[in-house]
Amino acid sequence: MNAPQPIQYLPEGPQPLVRDIAPGAAYPVHALGPLRGAVEAVQGITQAPLAIPAQSALSVASLAVQGFAEVDTLGGPRALSLYALTIARSGERKSACDAPLMAALRDHEREQATVQRDAMEIWRNAQALWKGEHDRILVEAKKAKGEKRTAAQADLEALGPEPDAPPSADRTVTEPTFEGLTKLFATGQPSLGLFSDEGGQFLGGHAMNSDNRQKTLAALNDLWQGNPIRRTRSGDGHATLYGRRLAVHLMVQPTVARGFMADPLAADTGFLPRFLMCEPPSAIGTRMQANTRRDDMALGAFGARLRAILETPMPMDPDARELQPRILGLAPDARTLLAGFADATEAAQAPGGDLAHITGTASKAAEQAARIAGVLTLWRDLNAHQVQPSDMADAITLAQFYLSEASRLASAATVSAEIDKAENLRRWLLESWEHPDVMARDVVQFGPNALRETPKARAALGILEKHGWLVRLAGGTMVRGAARAEAWHLVRSCGD
Repeated sequence: MNAPQPIQYLPEGPQPLVRDIAPGAAYPVHALGPLRGAVEAVQGITQAPLAIPAQSALSVASLAVQGFAEVDTLGGPRALSLYALTIARSGERKSACDAPLMAALRDHEREQATVQRDAMEIWRNAQALWKGEHDRILVEAKKAKGEKRTAAQADLEALGPEPDAPPSADRTVTEPTFEGLTKLFATGQPSLGLFSDEGGQFLGGHAMNSDNRQKTLAALNDLWQGNPIRRTRSGDGHATLYGRRLAVHLMVQPTVARGFMADPLAADTGFLPRFLMCEPPSAIGTRMQANTRRDDMALGAFGARLRAILETPMPMDPDARELQPRILGLAPDARTLLAGFADATEAAQAPGGDLAHITGTASKAAEQAARIAGVLTLWRDLNAHQVQPSDMADAITLAQFYLSEASRLASAATVSAEIDKAENLRRWLLESWEHPDVMARDVVQFGPNALRETPKARAALGILEKHGWLVRLAGGTMVRGAARAEAWHLVRSCGD
């Protein structure tokens, strides 16, 4: 009888820490229509990923036109407000992309602020005269009786209400609380933009702390929907503001975005699905000066168009400063395209479908397409009556891109911060560390910035050890000429 032969097997090897996430698709810049030239011009100057200036251009265009019309959708008229979330590392030139596309807006705000200061001087005099007259009539009314009291009351009515102060000229905010935003809407412009190239300050600020988070998310959801803003406070009483619009563009770093996207409240309230989000592949390390190119004509045309729209009076009730936007219809063929896109995304949300894991985002995709189409249409022609099929086709292409990004990033959002740091350390060890062994001090001195503290470095090394990427060496093992109390051998392949 032959002796049993040992079973041959191959060692299993290290275990993956995270699911591989496919790189994002190329941004469909051809679908930006009238915004394409400016976006490519900014990309040529900065050499940043195309998606970054594209997000800025779409957001600025949304701010510019959202006060003029609501776009018809398959569910009825909707605001033209767009919410954008751009995820990019520090050094991806987010601010450099934003600045040239915001330049005309900043100039407009500065000029209007000067006009407002002059108007404030005139108003202060008028208000002082009104108050003096008002107080005089009141004193007389309190002393008077009979017909004289009735005459004083008539004088008060004839005097009219206190003159309103000139509205604030600001069109953008960066880190507002809900109360601050409401106050600005009450005293300023009815169409605003929440734009920040350091969006983490807003997401991590007072408005989004545990006490205010739900209130802020609900308010921003209402503004995206075009609903009135309601505020009740013990000091100010109850106030409802109708006809206000808000466009949003937040630029954040990946770690900030992961935490925000993993927040159940942000997803469950429907706040996150309202965003057009993307995380383009990094361009760092490829932006050589020899490849820089300028197109001042395209940027100048964008700025001129933006100024022309900003200087066009918005349709509003002058007393309540309430926007009265008209309805921008859909041409029959545009509606047919939108219906086909809505049906396709609906079918993909069925159990087992490609979009079953992001139903909140997917269910809004058709409306997002209609909003984008409306923005492109009015940017080209502020007096347009209908969205044409070509703009709707472009908008659907853009909406499909954002859907694919939302699907891809949904997986990344579920990764914990600890695993994310360990994965970054794993990649650094495999791609940059030339020695076969590693110690915690190596990671602290030379490793990823997030691990430049010994406890954090040890935690990440421990995770890699548990997953088989590191093997702990016995105490006293010689590593680079000295006996080490703590060191690990790096497993680069199954054979290590």
